Amino acid sequence: MPRHINDDERLRRLEAVTDATLSRLDVSDLLDELLDRVRDLLGVDTAAVLLLDLHAQQLVATAAKGLEEEVRAGFRVAVGRGFAGRIAATRRPVRLTDVTPADVLNPILLEKGIRSLLGVPIMAGRDLIGVLHVGSLSRRHFGDDDIRLLELVADRAGVAGRIRAGKMDQAAALALQRSLLPARLPETPGVELAARYVPGHSFGIGGDWYDVFGLPSGWLGMVIGDVSGHGLASAVVMGRVRSALRAYALICDDPAEALTLLDRKVNHFEAGSLTTAMYAMISPDRSRIVVSSAGHLRPVLAEPGRPAGLAEFPVDPPLGVGRAVRSRRSSTLGLAPGGVLLGYTDGLVERRGEVIDVGMDRLVKLVRPAPAEAVCATVMADAGVEQPTDDVAVLAVRRRP
Repeated sequence: MPRHINDDERLRRLEAVTDATLSRLDVSDLLDELLDRVRDLLGVDTAAVLLLDLHAQQLVATAAKGLEEEVRAGFRVAVGRGFAGRIAATRRPVRLTDVTPADVLNPILLEKGIRSLLGVPIMAGRDLIGVLHVGSLSRRHFGDDDIRLLELVADRAGVAGRIRAGKMDQAAALALQRSLLPARLPETPGVELAARYVPGHSFGIGGDWYDVFGLPSGWLGMVIGDVSGHGLASAVVMGRVRSALRAYALICDDPAEALTLLDRKVNHFEAGSLTTAMYAMISPDRSRIVVSSAGHLRPVLAEPGRPAGLAEFPVDPPLGVGRAVRSRRSSTLGLAPGGVLLGYTDGLVERRGEVIDVGMDRLVKLVRPAPAEAVCATVMADAGVEQPTDDVAVLAVRRRP
């Protein structure tokens, strides 16, 4: 029989699941607390949350009370199959007064002796996040009030599910960042190297990158680039672009040739991902730099006895503009002993409300023919990037005096 509740009981239920203190709990603690409260409020024996694995189109047991074995076993059920899968497929509540083996796929539910089940979808707007269900060991007819309460709990669980998914994406992004941005720049004869990377968003990574690598010829490769966008998607594209450029650098003695091949790769395999990149090769005696730029801002060159300025060479179109650029160009720069070449991404010099030339002039005035680490520290301290609105990457190379 359905349980009838009065207004006082309704108010108690509402307060229990909208309690502001829940918002201060960690995601896993929030889910556990919600399940504890819904078991108490509905007088049920089990409660569980299954979150959607979007790529597998499966529901994964994530939190449970009375069904902890389900979580430990990592139980999964395909959308459309079984009790929880049916809720996910229809995105509507489902109640079973008399559970039979034909109704459920999870053997743990049957082993527990669950007689009645009620489940609702966990939604975020129009997107399915997962399923929340409760069960009773005694026969129970769940009423409309029970459904409304469970849907309210599902709303709170949906918030936790989105936070959890976001944290997992962030953890993946940070792991990707650690693998793609050199943790330590190589010790290289004849030059000093220093670099910085600051994410422009709380997510922790984006499409900006830098790279330094030795080549079999004795030349030193130096790259700085920027894939459009932010977050994990841009970081993944950046990783593929970075790896491809390293491969082309091994078969090309000319930066323009390497960027031409990279442009074909980006246009074909990374359509829609606009990318800028500067690839420079520093000669074995460190006196010359052969450089080519695909839409990237020109680096700052500072040498003893001369005013700093933007390096003079032509800039070709970015990578991935939709048509391959047939004639990219390389230029040769001299690098005097003690001289510094500073590459950077646009987040360092762009500011809201001012033209980029202002930021470029400001940067040029900051760069001195000093140790590479000091140059990076000065640029980052004085360029106002404590709270950037875009990713910032900086790479400095100095020829040893």
